[in-house]
Amino acid sequence: MKAIDFSKSFFTFRIDALKKPPKTVSHKPPFSLNNARIPVDCVCEIVEKQTGACQTFILGANCKTERVGVEMDIFTQPNADFVPIVSQEQFLFLKTFDRADKGVPFYPPSLGVQPERQTGRVEQALDSLKINLSFCSSQVLDKPAAIVAAVLSNQLLIAETRIDQPQYVATLIYPIKTINANERDNIYQTDTGPILLPDFSKRPDELITGFELAFSAFNCPTWIELIVRAKTLLQAGILVYHYSQSARFEAQNTVLQLMD
Repeated sequence: MKAIDFSKSFFTFRIDALKKPPKTVSHKPPFSLNNARIPVDCVCEIVEKQTGACQTFILGANCKTERVGVEMDIFTQPNADFVPIVSQEQFLFLKTFDRADKGVPFYPPSLGVQPERQTGRVEQALDSLKINLSFCSSQVLDKPAAIVAAVLSNQLLIAETRIDQPQYVATLIYPIKTINANERDNIYQTDTGPILLPDFSKRPDELITGFELAFSAFNCPTWIELIVRAKTLLQAGILVYHYSQSARFEAQNTVLQLMD
């Protein structure tokens, strides 16, 4: 069967200030044009049960806010972790500063304070967005011993996790980056991420707004546990974003070994 080869999968968004003023930046871009190529960390396919309509969302790798092409002072201050989540039509940009609700303004300042979760339509904020998923052959590893053997021989593995909820069925596809293996007792356990966690209470057209980041763990095919990124009280009056909320779902987990 075919599986996503995450090592060769990317999406690229293009900003061209001569065609469309940027609406997502906190500094004046040094140049009018930039193509940002970002590795894919997770693919989330959500099917609405009532209509059968399917939406695909892509989680991009974490990077830092920066000025592109300058000779020094590349990283903006205050600096933020930048995590993009996109579909072909919509985007959710997560910016995480040293504390939550920091109130960093957009550039130009007339746009106001940038939200830490900025959502919108691709055509309104970007010149273009291209999603390029690469596929290769794979085989399903359906026995713990086979998974353990693949781990200890350094095979490339991905996971597919299917979560069935009243309104939606979500399939999360992601590389298994960190995994534990015990060849004496044939036990394995993933500890990997980040992946996308949907908000299953959202309407279909609002799904992009509800995603949270999570790290996942499972050691059998029937359930998954998550530690979810959320606003977390550090001390009186100071909130930060931290992986601090636990969640658990009945699920169908499949481990695949990439063959090419």
